[in-house]
Order: sequence, then structure tokens, then C-alpha cells
Amino acid sequence: MTPDLRSQLPLDEQVAALRDALSQNPTLVTVLERTAALDLPGWYVTAGAVFQTVWNVVCDRPADAGIRDYDVFYHDASDLSWEAEDVVVRRAAEVFDDLGVEVEVRNEARVHLWYEARFGVACPPFRSSEDAIDHFAATTCCVGLRLGADGGWQVYAPHGLGDVFGMVVRPNPVLAPRHVYDEKTARWAREWPRLRVLPWPEHA
Repeated sequence: MTPDLRSQLPLDEQVAALRDALSQNPTLVTVLERTAALDLPGWYVTAGAVFQTVWNVVCDRPADAGIRDYDVFYHDASDLSWEAEDVVVRRAAEVFDDLGVEVEVRNEARVHLWYEARFGVACPPFRSSEDAIDHFAATTCCVGLRLGADGGWQVYAPHGLGDVFGMVVRPNPVLAPRHVYDEKTARWAREWPRLRVLPWPEHA
């Protein structure tokens, strides 16, 4: 398989290529624009809808193929109650209602309150949305984007974008247990057969 040449570009050119790729998914662009209007603290559109749109473009598939939902992170530690988060979730549901896709909005300041019950390992409180993105099960997934005050795209990608364009899934054993990585990558490999999934390190 010939690697996508965008995986070898300098980072600033990769960011431009990322915007070009993501712009081919009009639903993602609409989610980005409407989330900006919600004015949530520390928000990002992140997770599968971002890197999977890139995979679809690289594979010459429809830009939204195989994308289950659109994730929005924000971080508000001023009130950690579910009731406060639910107010935001309900407001967002109204904003995205006509899109015909699931948009999941979550306060990352609250994740430590429910993570262990769901995944079986304790989670430290996230200090920011960036901190939450840093803890995805694969480094390839650690990409978020939002609109700045000037309307420009801001990209958070602590591990770069080479693996995203290169369709390499690299484990990130800092929080999520191995079975989470294995389950996610098994589904992704069925949907995007060109992926090269690297194994979970045995020492993790």
C-alpha cells in the first residue's frame, strides 16, 4: 500500500490538508460552527468524526461513511453535577436536532465521576479538554478542532497528524484498558481495511 503523501508533509501543511479533508464532510463543518455558537468553555469537536473523516478522504470514500456520532468536549469544573451538564446536553440537542446525526456533548471535568464504573479503571480528574483528548486509547485519535474568535480553525494534535493521514493506529496506554483499544480498532479495521493497527504494548 502506498502511503498517503500528506502523512509526510511539514506540520503546518498537514494542518492545511486537515482542514481541506474535514471540509469535505459538511455535517462536521456544521457541528463545528454550531458548537462555536454554544460558547462552551474549552470546547473541541473531536474523536472519531475527525480522524475518520480523514480516513474516508484518504480512501476515496464518502466523507461521512462509517461515522457513528460527532463528539463535542467542553470543560467546566464550576459545577460537577449531572444536572448542570444535562442543561448543556439538552440545549445542544435542540441546536443539532435537524442534522439527523447523534452529537454527543460531554463535560470532561466530570469524566472521573463515572469512568471507573464504565471501564473498570480509575480516571484522574481532567484539567482541561486538551487533557481529556490526551487520554484517548490511541494517539492517532488525539485530535481536536474548534473555531477561534476570528473564525479560524484551531487544531489540537499533540501527536501530530502523520499517523492520521498515514492510517496508522498507535496505542496510547495512559488510561484506557487494553480491551477498549482492541474493541475499537477491531471495528475500525473492518470499516477501513487499509488501517495498520499497531499492537498494544505487553508491558502496559
